[in-house]
Amino acid sequence: MAINIPFHKYQGAGNDFVMVDNRAGIFPYAADVALIARLCHRRFGIGADGLILLENAPGFDFRMVYFNADGRESSMCGNGGRCIVAFAKHLGLIGDHCRFIAIDGPHEARMATPDWVELKMTDVVKVTPTSTGDYILNTGSPHYVQFVDQLDALPVAELGRKIRYSETFREEGINVNFVEPTEKGIAVATYERGVEDETLSCGTGVTAAAIALYVKNPETKNTAVSIATKGGQLQVRFKPVGDRFEEVWLCGPAVRVFEGMFPDTSPA
Repeated sequence: MAINIPFHKYQGAGNDFVMVDNRAGIFPYAADVALIARLCHRRFGIGADGLILLENAPGFDFRMVYFNADGRESSMCGNGGRCIVAFAKHLGLIGDHCRFIAIDGPHEARMATPDWVELKMTDVVKVTPTSTGDYILNTGSPHYVQFVDQLDALPVAELGRKIRYSETFREEGINVNFVEPTEKGIAVATYERGVEDETLSCGTGVTAAAIALYVKNPETKNTAVSIATKGGQLQVRFKPVGDRFEEVWLCGPAVRVFEGMFPDTSPA
């Protein structure tokens, strides 16, 4: 029997998500990869980079459960985390500050303005330089960072896919970020695993890029980085503590786009 799934669509710097209030368990098949992929499909569904379920979590304001557009549950999504905070505020669950739990652990967030969310990310405990001068680090999701010239002319999807499906990363996958320093900060373009294409922005990706910039040029002491993505402007702040990075904050827009009902015709 077909049912309708109520949803809200949000975007954070062009990174877009389908949000479902699942506190009452209304989403029927959280493990149904095909359903989630269809829901996120840009021609046959709502269209999104991922699905996010908002659920109850004892001791927290809510739980964030994130699925990539391919239908599989994934690691932390920074822009998605900021968008679910805006969604929780829209539902009346929180005020201007909240604590929630995600797959990578607890997070704190605050809303500076109605459409601007500041999200505290997990500490970054290790940045690994590669033999080619690139960087690998985990900001809640695994990221590969490569500094380039002329980012606008770069075939991001083609080059990102080559690294993501290389022998080193093929099995687990990795997100690939191409970074160009600018007068005001950096510009970043990201190939996302799970989406398997370039996205307009990636929250954990720009966080990785900002920290990699510091590791590459520590003499600048630049711990507050402005980031331009194809979907909009983001900011990252952090505190270096030895080889670690603490007090990592991802800041940027989180905007409600529309809401609706998605007809689920999956077999019972």
